[in-house]
Amino acid sequence: MRTVDLRIEGVAFGGKGVARENGKAVFIPFTIDGELVSTRIVREKKQFADAEVVDLRERSSHRVEPPCPYFGECGGCAYQHIDYAHQLEIKSRQVGDVLRRIGKLKDVPMRAIIPSPLEYAYRNRITVHAENGMIGYFRRDSHQLIDVKRCPIAMEEVNRELADLRSHDVRDGHYTLRARSGPRIFSQTNDGVANALRDLILDLVPPNQELLIDAFCGAGFFAKALLEKFERVIGIDWDRFAITAAKENASAKETYIAGSVDNELYAALAKAVLEKTTVIVDPPATGLSASLRKAIVDFAPATVIYVSCNPATLARDLAEFAPRFKIESATPLDMFAQTAEIEVVAALAAL
Repeated sequence: MRTVDLRIEGVAFGGKGVARENGKAVFIPFTIDGELVSTRIVREKKQFADAEVVDLRERSSHRVEPPCPYFGECGGCAYQHIDYAHQLEIKSRQVGDVLRRIGKLKDVPMRAIIPSPLEYAYRNRITVHAENGMIGYFRRDSHQLIDVKRCPIAMEEVNRELADLRSHDVRDGHYTLRARSGPRIFSQTNDGVANALRDLILDLVPPNQELLIDAFCGAGFFAKALLEKFERVIGIDWDRFAITAAKENASAKETYIAGSVDNELYAALAKAVLEKTTVIVDPPATGLSASLRKAIVDFAPATVIYVSCNPATLARDLAEFAPRFKIESATPLDMFAQTAEIEVVAALAAL
């Protein structure tokens, strides 16, 4: 394996630094834009190469000492070596780059990234794995376990759950540890950013709307916060346990439906063609299905608010919406501080 000195030009979505050797992109983890590094090429393809740092020749002023003893081995965090303000700059830049590169979307109005109130100790749940008496996370780029005694990005209550789990002989398998008890339904992992996300959506919804359709609504986190802004609210989710939770204490204006999000959203939009409608979509990382994208384009509700945990699939879906909608804003949120993950909210208005 050969070594080469390279200058880091930027940090790509996913967390690896990007340099170039004779025009070819070289991806190097745990590096920061501007740094000069000696690297060992570990994999070479026609279009790109992967490398590992051998020596830091010129260090960035943004480099800090990671507080976690597992950082660099664990596959969870990617940015603990970067001061938090610069992490936010990197993530905001990445969102704009992905929208331009994948979505071919130019001049998207970008709002300032919303930071996490807590840089560490923010996760209200984690999933650990147990195997042969070892409990922890998988190593980076492998399925080998690291024995983890404490996770710095998890809340103290979660770390107490981890300590309790480690004190027992447990079967091999996966264990989700939570800061508080309650229904085992989807919720955001960072309470502070989840509240900021809810407040952002409250701000993005225009006045004088009649119907809200909240697709992938879970237990109604957004729908219930927006009740005062709408005459009617319909929440849709495939998870019947989440819908059961949403129905508890629901008002007369709320309707919650458990079923296929594709089918139920299409049916709700078809019935609402004469109403001023806002649609919120909060899909998994795979983004919206082709049929959901088609339904939104065909019916063109007045407002669409797209909550995404994957800027790449967001860019793909927004490109398909472009003929029928104007992108009013895109707002990154740092739901997953210290990691390479990014949450983005895009607000669209029908043309």
